[in-house]
Amino acid sequence: MTTSGSPPRAARRRPLPIAPDVLETLRAGDDAGRPALPFTDEEGGAPLRCCLRPSLRGERIALVAYAPLRRWAARTGAAPGAYDEQGPVFVHASACGGPDPDEVGRHPFAEPGLRRVLRRYDARGHIVGGRLVELPDAPPPVPGDVLDSALEESFTDPRVVLVHVRAVEYGCFLYEVRGS
Repeated sequence: MTTSGSPPRAARRRPLPIAPDVLETLRAGDDAGRPALPFTDEEGGAPLRCCLRPSLRGERIALVAYAPLRRWAARTGAAPGAYDEQGPVFVHASACGGPDPDEVGRHPFAEPGLRRVLRRYDARGHIVGGRLVELPDAPPPVPGDVLDSALEESFTDPRVVLVHVRAVEYGCFLYEVRGS
């Protein structure tokens, strides 16, 4: 598996996939209360949030509604109020092995030329800012380095405890990164 991005570094904040226990729940019924409807991906390339890689042609996947901030808030006691939202994410239709251990720490879905939004949240689950990141068309710098820099900048604000990385074009949640 090849994922764009720089090699893991000790101080780097890691992109987090959707947790296996949450995936199990989403595969039974998503955060909108609908059952998952698995299908065979005939083309490949869907951004899988369970293992943080594009789907392969012929894999069984499902498109489910996911409320990442709501689930984080339930674990932490935060009260995001109106900032709680749900949106579509692709996951494998059945349990997978999660991210490739050789790719852990790299930024998934960081192909050159794409744009990402980093949405910053405080401990209450309220938005405290954001940042548009345009990934360079070609190295240098490595696209993951640009994301690393933007994330480190995000966490210099002491209010920021969580960052959601989203695609600009569709607004889709890609993954989250947590503060220390």
